[in-house]
Amino acid sequence: KSLGGGIVVVLSERDKGDMEADIAELEFDFMGTFVICRSGSPLVLTDLRKVSVSTARSIIVLAEVENADQSDARALRVVLNLSAVKEGLKGHIVVELSDVDNEQLVKLVGGETVGTMVAHDVIGRLMIQCARQPGLALIWESILGFENAEFYFRRWSQLDGMRFEDVLISFPDAVPLGVKVAARHGKIVLNPDDDYVLSEGDELIVLAEDDDTYAPGKLPEVRRGNLPSNVCTKKLPERILFCGWRRDIDDLILVLDAFLAKGSQLWLFSEVPIAERHRKLQDGGLHYDQLLNTTLVHREGNAVIRRHLEGLPLETFDPILILADEALEDAPVNADSRSVATLLLIRDIQSKRMTERARQVRVEYEPATPGTWILEMKQASNRTIVLSEILDSRTKNLVSMSAISDYVMSNELVS
Repeated sequence: KSLGGGIVVVLSERDKGDMEADIAELEFDFMGTFVICRSGSPLVLTDLRKVSVSTARSIIVLAEVENADQSDARALRVVLNLSAVKEGLKGHIVVELSDVDNEQLVKLVGGETVGTMVAHDVIGRLMIQCARQPGLALIWESILGFENAEFYFRRWSQLDGMRFEDVLISFPDAVPLGVKVAARHGKIVLNPDDDYVLSEGDELIVLAEDDDTYAPGKLPEVRRGNLPSNVCTKKLPERILFCGWRRDIDDLILVLDAFLAKGSQLWLFSEVPIAERHRKLQDGGLHYDQLLNTTLVHREGNAVIRRHLEGLPLETFDPILILADEALEDAPVNADSRSVATLLLIRDIQSKRMTERARQVRVEYEPATPGTWILEMKQASNRTIVLSEILDSRTKNLVSMSAISDYVMSNELVS
């Protein structure tokens, strides 16, 4: 908005008219930006020249909605093709990959000008973090989303020679996060030491409302006080449920195991036969002796069949994660429909069990102190976090507005 817009070029093998019609249906304010659609293949050099790829400020290679390995193989070919543009590239390349195992190969081919984003891996790791820290999903969405504050790089010559601890309190309308160090070929250093001194050419990284809404001010006076005592509470074992089977579930299990306290349980509930699960986990590089804190509990069943879900102790789990199932990965709408159905069933079963327990408690403890059983039920209902993985942002908006899920993670964060 502050720049008055720019130019975004979309190169795709789809028909130009169809692309323009789809973009027009989005009905958002372009703020002066022109969107130009061109039919062609990024695998053809002449088509890349048709969109003047050599003058682009940045190039984004999107993953295809197909098999993960096929999509990544195509992305690798596009990167090879871009490196063959004889005019050279002005901007950097960002490649969306589907499988973390293919990341190193793309970086090897693309060199330092290529950045990679493994969407599937990022969403999986964020889901685990957000399931364990209530409210974290809203923070990620605020920082990485298209509303509120964003990250900005900028050089402020008046800060040269200043220590980073003073830079931290010099911006009333921004949060300094790190430095792009000129002396180290633009290396990004997040949260540098307090005694780091900004040098000529260094750019400051901040979180701010917009690129024209912040500037350094006078150094404020700081009243120093005593630090509060740091009270670390002991981690307790947890019981977690995964509904569905992800392609990279072995990686998720290892990440989760590192966070949990010893004696925790991870229940895996999906239609994948248990013998096949053992094979898939081993093929992914997971061996059970690697798990230091977690015991795996396998249950077979269909997450959209009520009687299958009723066989699980749904009211006893700390967080419940509804994963976009591997079998429906190529069909985002179908995957989301299944996730929403599972979510509704889980919430309904939990609600009915809590109501029944509340009724029994009232009978057993009559006459009870007025309101105590209500408080107990409220605490029980607040105990289980349900986190849904949604692939289509339109479904995410629907689920968020209906308030049937605590948090929703979707590919919109990756965008």
